[in-house]
Amino acid sequence: MDEGSRQPTIEELVVQHAQTVFRYAYRLSGSVADAEDLTQETFLLAAKNIAQLEHPARAQGWLLAITRNAFLRQRRGPHVTLLDDMAATIVESQLDSDDTDEQLIQIALQSLPEQQRVMILMFYFEDMSYKDIARELGVPIGTVMSRLARAKAALRKKLDALTKKVAPV
Repeated sequence: MDEGSRQPTIEELVVQHAQTVFRYAYRLSGSVADAEDLTQETFLLAAKNIAQLEHPARAQGWLLAITRNAFLRQRRGPHVTLLDDMAATIVESQLDSDDTDEQLIQIALQSLPEQQRVMILMFYFEDMSYKDIARELGVPIGTVMSRLARAKAALRKKLDALTKKVAPV
């Protein structure tokens, strides 16, 4: 390895990528507390497996993949969602802050089935190509394309419905 591609320390990874990992964990989980736990788990796993980081320039993608995999492992157990309560709170409060769009996007994402949510986040947040998603999920590229198209349509529909609910009367 040359100097420009030396193996980063876990401390360097935390400093450089903690905010991005947290935002991604929040998008996946929909909860600040869960996102904090997931972020911590991501960096613990990264510290244990840092030797597996073959291309230091791709550290962010590697960390986001760890985050996604940790989230999916956690989701295999029982989970209760408070999505309906969250949506009701936002609708009732008629939010008018700058955070409204961000909150509506999060609610819409959380209302999608897990498979669709993960697919959208892999494509938009991890900036993965169809080919990369297909390889990561072990499905044909055509399947990725059709699932992603359905996920985008579902997200658009959820956002439209939520936007209408919070629009001032």
